[in-house]
Amino acid sequence: MLSPLEKDIRANLKHNVTVNLWDGGLFGMALGFASFSTILPLFVASMTQSTTLIGLVPAIHSAGWLLPQLFTASHVSRLRRYKRTVLATTIHERIPFIGLGLIALLLPRIGMKAGLILTFLLLVWQGLGGGLTANSWTSMISKIIPSESRGTFFGFQAGLANLFISISAIGAGYLLDYAASPLNFALCFFIAGFFFTLSWLALAQTREALDTEKIIPQEKTSFWDDSKKVLRRDSNFNWFLAARFLSQFATMGFSFYIVYALRRFNMDTVTAGYLTATLTISQTIANAGMGWMGDKFGHRLMLLVGALAAVLSSLLAWQAMSLAWFYPVFILAGLTNVAIWTIGMAMTVEFGSEVERPIYIGLSQTLTAPATIAAPLLGGWIADSVGFIPTFSISTAFAVLTISILIFFVRDPRSLKIHR
Repeated sequence: MLSPLEKDIRANLKHNVTVNLWDGGLFGMALGFASFSTILPLFVASMTQSTTLIGLVPAIHSAGWLLPQLFTASHVSRLRRYKRTVLATTIHERIPFIGLGLIALLLPRIGMKAGLILTFLLLVWQGLGGGLTANSWTSMISKIIPSESRGTFFGFQAGLANLFISISAIGAGYLLDYAASPLNFALCFFIAGFFFTLSWLALAQTREALDTEKIIPQEKTSFWDDSKKVLRRDSNFNWFLAARFLSQFATMGFSFYIVYALRRFNMDTVTAGYLTATLTISQTIANAGMGWMGDKFGHRLMLLVGALAAVLSSLLAWQAMSLAWFYPVFILAGLTNVAIWTIGMAMTVEFGSEVERPIYIGLSQTLTAPATIAAPLLGGWIADSVGFIPTFSISTAFAVLTISILIFFVRDPRSLKIHR
């Protein structure tokens, strides 16, 4: 017998899936014009020669997105409707791109130093805006999408976003080549802002009912007290956190595949483009396929597939005899990335009750943040000190350790709920 809330969720399911897929696709289109891995680092590189500052661009984004999620968890857990909070906070991850466009336009007048300072202030604002939004957004999606379809939805939305990122990234490349700097960057950022606005409008069409069935404790507790209760009680989740933490080190060699191929096999830029396309396409397909299979056969199994793909990817890169070896290397890396992020998110929301879910989401993301930041730094230090091969071999060892934890200690939370 379905509750009134469940009836409302299923009655609006088709509408909510449609508008949120549009949100994901348009968000991806925007990111292609302001990519944290290409366009933004290039913009920073136009103002400074410092590789450290250039390398901070994706790190600020990752840290900003992951770190705040635990600190917002207690507040989010007390909400009966998430949509208003999502729409208010996500503005802070979208508006900064308009600011970046203005900085690019004004760069000849304000100078490189001022432009650089303002750029990093906006990047911090954008990263924190994403982190402040993430918990309430994930909680909202987990509420409006039934549990048996969440993996499929997360997978299709991420796959659609990747597809649109690929399309708009090509357009951004032509735009950077066509217009003079810094006008070309300004155009990219303003176009990104336009698509972020369309994405927000699609998100605003989400239909979310007020949850009157949710039992909220009268006494408001701190996120830290709530977190300690979860960590003391749920050993299965603790092992899941351990696997998620270690998986960041299992993939630390991925960041250096292109550089290794360039130095080891004298790779040209055309081949680099094909390899990047291979990674993007594999992630697009894997998002949809692994999300659906996770719903059908269990998300833990998909995490195991991703960890095994990490082992094989690192081993193939380690033993590569020619550039042709890197096509399966990148395909396997794509499978691993999807398992860690898309499947990891889908499995996280299976833990705990509706009230506890934001705490689980916050713990899963915030406690992973140190590894997300440290892993590429460790990988880079190892590569600089003793070479790329040790980096790949150590990544392999971490991937094997991740597999061991998933096999022997982690159980699918959905199956545990059924047995109870």
